[in-house]
Amino acid sequence: MSELDRLIKRAEQVLERLEAALPPKLPLPDWKAAVAYRWRKRNGRGFLQPVTHPHRIRLADLQGIEEQIRLVEQNTRQFLEGLTANDVLLTGARGTGKSSLIKAE
Repeated sequence: MSELDRLIKRAEQVLERLEAALPPKLPLPDWKAAVAYRWRKRNGRGFLQPVTHPHRIRLADLQGIEEQIRLVEQNTRQFLEGLTANDVLLTGARGTGKSSLIKAE
């Protein structure tokens, strides 16, 4: 057995031991299982969790933030059409509708 063969065999042994210590590979999400997904992290590993019962909020239910709705809607349409779009940073006190605006249909 040549020195190269011994090196390859040793490398394979090290890789086998390393792979045995790694957590199993997570399956890809079933994109048809839900309309929304939430990023979760457990034991240092991140994964997408289906949101099986998302909150159903209509844009018409949100009052007093018509300009913000218009801007987020315009930006989202531009993004979907491949046009220039900006990131959206929603700020405000708790309970002012930031999450509702993003969830609304």
